[in-house]
Amino acid sequence: MKKKFSFRIQPYKSHYEVANFDDAHGFRAGSIGVLCDRRSGGRAADAAPVGNAQNARDKVSMCIGCHGIPGYKASFPELYHVPMIAGQNAKYIEAALNEYRKGARSHPTMDAVAGSLSDQDIADLAAYYSSLK
Repeated sequence: MKKKFSFRIQPYKSHYEVANFDDAHGFRAGSIGVLCDRRSGGRAADAAPVGNAQNARDKVSMCIGCHGIPGYKASFPELYHVPMIAGQNAKYIEAALNEYRKGARSHPTMDAVAGSLSDQDIADLAAYYSSLK
């Protein structure tokens, strides 16, 4: 007698899991999970640099033309559907910039900007934009 093949969905298990972020801002523009290694106690598998919002003030000049200047209303984001990232979750901004840098996301301007940033620059910019309201 042939054994019936079961199509029951089993939960996916591996040594990786999606990190939970209890951030006041949450994920507004989308949901990008950051993989954490359970064997490392929930810490990110590769330690990322810690962002410093003060250091980013010199780097935001390449961002404000499209994503807006704090305190001013920019027309570019509304006309071309560019996201306003002030107040966005820092982990989301870091993940998005890293995806542009690696080619997982594509936009001519963002590819060039993200490609010129170091890991520390990305962490600093994410800290800066997440601190804005």
